[in-house]
Amino acid sequence: MQFTEPSSSPFDGVALLADPIHGYISLTVPYTHTKTREQTEKDLIDSPWVQRLRYILQLQSAHWVYPGAEHTRFQHSLGTMHLAGRFITQLYPSLRQIISNLPSFSFLEEFVRITALLHDIGHGPFCHFFDHHFLHQYHLTHELLGQHIIRDHLGTIIQNIQRSPSGPFAAGEQLNPEHIAFLILKEPNQSTRGLPPWVMALRPLLGGIFTPDNCDYVLRDSYMCGVAIGPVDIERLLHYTFFSSHGLTIHQSGLPALQMFLHARLYLYANVYYHRTTRAIDLHLQEIFQPTMEILFPQNPLKAFSRYLHLTDWHVMEKVRAWSTSRNIQKRQLGAEWGKILGRHVKWKTAFSTLLPIPQESTTLKPQEFLSQMRKFLPQKWRQTDIRVDFAYKDPRPINLLNMGGFQIFVWNPLTGNVNKESLQTYLRHLPARLITLRIFSEDHSHDKVLGKAAEKTLQTHWPELFNPSSP
Repeated sequence: MQFTEPSSSPFDGVALLADPIHGYISLTVPYTHTKTREQTEKDLIDSPWVQRLRYILQLQSAHWVYPGAEHTRFQHSLGTMHLAGRFITQLYPSLRQIISNLPSFSFLEEFVRITALLHDIGHGPFCHFFDHHFLHQYHLTHELLGQHIIRDHLGTIIQNIQRSPSGPFAAGEQLNPEHIAFLILKEPNQSTRGLPPWVMALRPLLGGIFTPDNCDYVLRDSYMCGVAIGPVDIERLLHYTFFSSHGLTIHQSGLPALQMFLHARLYLYANVYYHRTTRAIDLHLQEIFQPTMEILFPQNPLKAFSRYLHLTDWHVMEKVRAWSTSRNIQKRQLGAEWGKILGRHVKWKTAFSTLLPIPQESTTLKPQEFLSQMRKFLPQKWRQTDIRVDFAYKDPRPINLLNMGGFQIFVWNPLTGNVNKESLQTYLRHLPARLITLRIFSEDHSHDKVLGKAAEKTLQTHWPELFNPSSP
């Protein structure tokens, strides 16, 4: 018997992408049986701005340490989109109970999926390094740039999307790029005027202690790096998360899964993102990045989005690779330094390393101040040795679990039926809020013992509250 395809196949309008972390990721594509050309997630994913993320590595410098870490912000963005859809599927029924006039499920599913897909859209080459060592001079972040891209370059596509993988929106519903732009900027003080209650309710889902974003990067980065982080029970986190009248809430039975997740995330920071060689390469990059950008992109990205579109890791690395033979002296000098980095000839070697718990939010420790004090404890003949002090800050959890503002999450105790935030503080109190990995780098290992003793003496004398002789 010959199969006759229906005019509207149940397989039409949605495609699958194979993914090593999530198995398959669904996305909406235009229906093939209609003559009207609709816009879907495929149009957004195939846009130049999203495709640009294929050329921005997820882990900036860590790919020079972990050979498998060649994945990009594009892959991570797709994974985050997928997880956001799973989160809202779990959360929609409880959200509907506490917010009147909630949009349809399909609308809200698509809203969080697109917000998640575009959360990293403003990143430049070398990701967060680019924020700290280039964008800061213009008082910009990748999130602020992302807001402009969403509003001005992707807004039309967003507004024309009319369905999610689950189905069409309800009559009259339309995605608002302004609402999406609001949620990708994780700043507690931005204006909330005119925003619907459901947008405000979603803030901790997209910028809180556990989100589709950090759940995906913990799973993806550990997998691609080949690093064993222990169990990360996303299924349990999802199952025990819901909205109460207080806001985003986790059942007390989900707290062990949250604890495991935060430990896994901390492990990645300590062993991948802040690996000693990764930080050494970043120190070398700091020496040459600003003059490099003055040649490649000497302007505010807000005033040159057409050029910013092409500013990626690939663009930078291919440009500087050719500078070693340039007739221009500055380019030739920079090209020689870039050649060392691209060839993985690590300039800075670890002479000393220790982990410092930060006991209170007010504690301040600055690399240059530490270096100035440390030189006083070096023998006179080594006081001019070229060394670098690096502080790698890690935030295992929010500093104040009881005051997370719009990103606050709550805990439900099934025995008492009470919802509070104090349980979160009690359960996670053993997990420090802030840690610093302090490292001293020099150009060789000939002075390691001397530098180590001077570093310990500096801590013991000037920051005794942080000094721990048993530190590694």
